[in-house]
Amino acid sequence: MSHRVVTVFGGSGFLGRYLISQLAAEGYTVRAVVRDVQAAQFLKPIGAIGQVIPWPGNIIDPGSVAHALDGASMAINLVGILSPWGRQTFQAVHVDGAANIAKACAKQGVKRLIQVSALGADLASDSLYARTKAAGEAAVLEAYPEATIIRPSVIFGPEDGFFNKFAALSRITPVLPIIGVPVIPEVSLGGRYGIEINVYGDGGAKMQPVYVADVTRAMVNALKDNASRGKIYELGGPEVYSFKALMDLLAAVTGKKRFAMPVCYPVASIMGFFLEKLPYPMLTRDQVALLRCDNVISGDLPGLNDLGVQAQPAEAILPTYLHRYRNSSYEQVHNP
Repeated sequence: MSHRVVTVFGGSGFLGRYLISQLAAEGYTVRAVVRDVQAAQFLKPIGAIGQVIPWPGNIIDPGSVAHALDGASMAINLVGILSPWGRQTFQAVHVDGAANIAKACAKQGVKRLIQVSALGADLASDSLYARTKAAGEAAVLEAYPEATIIRPSVIFGPEDGFFNKFAALSRITPVLPIIGVPVIPEVSLGGRYGIEINVYGDGGAKMQPVYVADVTRAMVNALKDNASRGKIYELGGPEVYSFKALMDLLAAVTGKKRFAMPVCYPVASIMGFFLEKLPYPMLTRDQVALLRCDNVISGDLPGLNDLGVQAQPAEAILPTYLHRYRNSSYEQVHNP
């Protein structure tokens, strides 16, 4: 049964749990490689008895990587960090760890390898996150040329770290930050959802959010498609939004009347300098550097359609999980 064993590095994360669910539904046996096995026990009921196995390992350790791949024929690396902490640096995780997996896959005869990178990965980027993601791609392809590289845009879904973060922020503050817009906002009540937030300017960096289930479906399809070997895929949703437009959408879905607060890049960098000292920072200077560039597909590389997936729009998915952030007055008006 080794041909049905998939080793998933980073299986307990947001993307991992959706991927493992789809792999289990397809009949694969999954080794979910995590640093804390006890904390990953929630993965076991996703499949049949013995189908999903939390497996101890750390991609920074070549020995544990080799052990996790023993007897497996496929591997997927989901591990990534948004901010460094302790030994978990961008270089160690995005480059060295990815290289360890690719080298072990090549040495042990693993038939397929998928490396999850990020849209905007670029060796010339001002963001260390984007540079190390690009360096990780290069290291993987050097050791395992037939690896499939997946570059998703901002991924959204019930446990995401983007919309949930700003929706939670809207519970405790009357403003929502619009990073990269150095102008004064104009707010007016009215409109379909009871609020319109207008910001003069272009609304900040553009993004193309993609639904988590679409990303994982694309990866499972790629495993079964030999034509995906050695290719790089850019995954984005059906719509492109400015940062301001995403905050508008968030306000519309949650029904919260919030002011748009433009935050220019220099001010955002100062905020990031202090916030990045925390273990789980809401903003870092590197993230501000990342926001200086649009995060949209180039159109030069294959995408979701090439992997048999039709992207689902954010407007259709966000209300299914952001409803918990709505206040009682919104529910009384819209759901009497």
